[in-house]
Amino acid sequence: MTLLVREVQTKDAQGIVNILNPIIEEGLFTVLDITFSVEEEAQFIQDFPERGVFHVALNEESSNVVGFQNVEPFAAYTHAFDHVGIIGTFVDARCRRQGVASSLFEATFDLARSKGYEKLFAYVREDNPNALATYLKQGFEVVGTAKKHAKVRDKYIDEILIEKFL
Repeated sequence: MTLLVREVQTKDAQGIVNILNPIIEEGLFTVLDITFSVEEEAQFIQDFPERGVFHVALNEESSNVVGFQNVEPFAAYTHAFDHVGIIGTFVDARCRRQGVASSLFEATFDLARSKGYEKLFAYVREDNPNALATYLKQGFEVVGTAKKHAKVRDKYIDEILIEKFL
């Protein structure tokens, strides 16, 4: 599969929802627990912070969205965290282990640096070792564990806190 990574557009909302909603419904890889309509996702894209980074990975042959990644500012209530972003990564289940995440990280790291980010931070479910391994491969380091940090479907989930300095 040949990939094209570019900044998100509102027309990508359907492709993003096609990836995200099955992951949410499965209840295993994210703490998100409510699915999104195409309209809600399009609004999210439209309202995405100007300092944010939001990329999609497309299968060049089909033009289908096969993954996406975003970075949002860590906090808006103080400038003390302006150098820190929260990163999230999602890849279509049928396209995992094909370089989608690696391509997204490369583009995201470059754009995040240019927007003034010095550090990226993420929460990864403790019961999602594949996601953790993906982030660690990209140079993230574990900085701690938040015990019972999420409750999904009446089950407490610990989250691993990771960070990477750009």
